[in-house]
Amino acid sequence: MRIGLDYRPAAGYAHSGIGRQNLALEQALRAHPEVSLQLFGVAPEDHPIRRRVHCPKWGSPLQGIHRLPVRLRFEAGFLPGALREAGIEVYLCNFNMGLPPGRKPAGLRYVLQLHDLFQLTLQNSHGSKLKEQVYRVTDRLSISRSVKLADRIWTPSQYTADELVKLFPEARDKVRVLPNLVSGFAGEAADITDLQVPARYWLAVGTREPRKNIPWFVAAWHAARQQSPQVPELLLIGSPEDLPAPVRHLPGLHYLTGLSDAQLHAVYQQAGRLWQPSYAEGFGLPVIEALSVGTPVAVASGSALDEITPSDCPRFSPTDGPALSALMTRLADAPAEDPDALRAWARGYDTAAYRERFNQLLEELK
Repeated sequence: MRIGLDYRPAAGYAHSGIGRQNLALEQALRAHPEVSLQLFGVAPEDHPIRRRVHCPKWGSPLQGIHRLPVRLRFEAGFLPGALREAGIEVYLCNFNMGLPPGRKPAGLRYVLQLHDLFQLTLQNSHGSKLKEQVYRVTDRLSISRSVKLADRIWTPSQYTADELVKLFPEARDKVRVLPNLVSGFAGEAADITDLQVPARYWLAVGTREPRKNIPWFVAAWHAARQQSPQVPELLLIGSPEDLPAPVRHLPGLHYLTGLSDAQLHAVYQQAGRLWQPSYAEGFGLPVIEALSVGTPVAVASGSALDEITPSDCPRFSPTDGPALSALMTRLADAPAEDPDALRAWARGYDTAAYRERFNQLLEELK
């Protein structure tokens, strides 16, 4: 089976969540004995990635995936002919949109990996109100078109699958769930003494997007600290500029950015607990990363976080601050959870589990 993979997320944003899943797809496809894989993407004219990725002759920044003129030139002007010339039978795109416009050639099938629909359903973080309005319109058009064209739509959770069907009921029979690959950390954790993290801390990852709910969470944590001295300090992976001034520099609140994988491994490992307070998540990668090193988690209810955590994991409403503060004071001196059981749960999202499900979905396309 000749398969083409849109490689723009991995080439331009390899360390992002979508970029990492793009790499997971590449590795799974290369491991399959019946697949001949061709990568498609954009790159500057003299970039070495062109040696293994089929690119247009014209140059483009690797990060051009979010620039509408570059996207349209690639998807409408280059891709249809390139897929035909390469004899591609299945083309897979994994950043919520990006399938070629126009009539699909006979014998070619499209797979869309759709991670979430928050571009359409929530207010996202953009540089200006004008950008926000432009992206909302263009994203809706692009996602709607790709959903219509796709023969299969793979989502990372049943929550995202259900949200998709609410917005696009006609896509119901196309949807399949492929949980994200979370392969854990390779090698040893780094020595992070120089980062000067607190001796005892809780952790939260991601501050930029409003749906991460961090300002609300920090306010509830601060209230809990005032109620009980046992509540640990809080470490955020993100920027203080993403939080409003009143909660940006509270006592006991710390920030880290730009960590290597080995440093992030250590930060997860040394945390007393990871908290994920998002009111909307299509999957929740940090939760599985924490569990993979035996770190307990507590998550907000109402989205994909309900699916990816053990049933006895502490849960809380993403809108009830006093209840969250009360939970924090209870968990501050609660007995430690079994790290082996947490690691075992996380293995349900490792390479072996991912490949098994991926191969099942690929078999459907034969």
